[in-house]
Amino acid sequence: WLGLRANSVCAMKAAILIESLTGNTWRAGELIASNLQQEGWQISGFAPMKDPDHAAIQAADVVVVGTWVHGLFVVGQKPWGIDNLRGLPSMAGKKVAGFCTYALNPGKSLDVITRELLSTGGEVIGGLTLQRGRLAAHTEEFAARLADAVTSA
Repeated sequence: WLGLRANSVCAMKAAILIESLTGNTWRAGELIASNLQQEGWQISGFAPMKDPDHAAIQAADVVVVGTWVHGLFVVGQKPWGIDNLRGLPSMAGKKVAGFCTYALNPGKSLDVITRELLSTGGEVIGGLTLQRGRLAAHTEEFAARLADAVTSA
């Protein structure tokens, strides 16, 4: 993503799908939803990735998908729940954005998430890695970049 926007005037709808173990990624999704609502967006649904809300996805202009990174400190990082990513419904005609939360190093997890989102038929418009110790700042940046990407498209 390039650039940030301070405010968005569009009345967009987002569905948010999350894979979380300890609650950090779920919290990141909640913060993203709150930040998008401050931009004037509506949240059509918020659900676990393993049990997606199909009606919310259909109603959404943008689908946000987030998971967490697992691996050995600085090697072997990958997004958790890859099977749930691969099992997502078709998102043809939808704009999609991914994120992952991590502790030390996300590795190439965002690239894997992007690849899987592309396989749903969605138009990937961005993604971001979110360091779990800086969730407030990183989720604010994610929402701002997402709003900018949608209004620029």
